[in-house]
Amino acid sequence: MDKTKIAIEVFDKAAEAYQEKFMDLKNYHASFDVFCESVKKENAEILELGCGPGNITKYLFTKRPDFKILGTDLAPRMLQLARINNPSAAFELMDCRDILKPAKKFDGLVFGFCFPYISKEDVIQIISDAKKVLTEKGIIYISTMEDDYSKSDFKLPSSGVGPAAFIYYHQADYLTAALIENDFEIINLSRVDYPNPEGPPTIDLILIARRK
Repeated sequence: MDKTKIAIEVFDKAAEAYQEKFMDLKNYHASFDVFCESVKKENAEILELGCGPGNITKYLFTKRPDFKILGTDLAPRMLQLARINNPSAAFELMDCRDILKPAKKFDGLVFGFCFPYISKEDVIQIISDAKKVLTEKGIIYISTMEDDYSKSDFKLPSSGVGPAAFIYYHQADYLTAALIENDFEIINLSRVDYPNPEGPPTIDLILIARRK
C-alpha cells in the first residue's frame, strides 16, 4: 500500500475545501512571525515544502515581501491554487523528502504540516538533509500533529473531504533530538490546540530552529 500516493489523491480531491478551511492561519501567525523575524537576511531564499494552496506562502509575504519563495507539493491541484494565490512566488512539483533536489542553498525551510504524512524515519532523514540545504544561521520551521507515534493510522483529512489518509503523529522528543544532533539550535517550541469535534483537541507542535 502506497500511503504517499493515497495522500496525493486525497489532497488533489480536497484542494478547494482545504483552501477554504485553512487559508486563514491566525492560530499560527505568532509562530510564522517568529520565523520571519529570525531570518535576518534581506531577499532571503525560502523553500516551502508541502505548500498546499499557498496559504503559508501568502502570509509570509505579508510579513516579508522581500522573501524569494519556492513552494513545492506533490498534489498538482494544490500547486495550481498556490500559483493563483501567490503570483510572485515559484512553485514546483516535488516530494518534500527530496529537499536536496534543488541543488542550492536556502536561508529558510518551511515544513508546514507535511510531516503528518511522512514516517518517523523519513522525517529524521529530512532533518539531516536540511542541515545540508540551509545556509549558515538558516532557519527551519516545522509544524506537525503531536501524539505518540504508535497512534499513527488512517484518518479522515482535516478538510473534511475525501477518503482517509494515513496520518503519522510525531513526538517532540525525537524531533528536537534530531535537530540538536544535526547542529540546530532550538529557538522556539510551542503548541496549539486544534479543535476536534469528535473528541479532545489535536495538539499541533511547532518547532523553529537555527542552523549553527
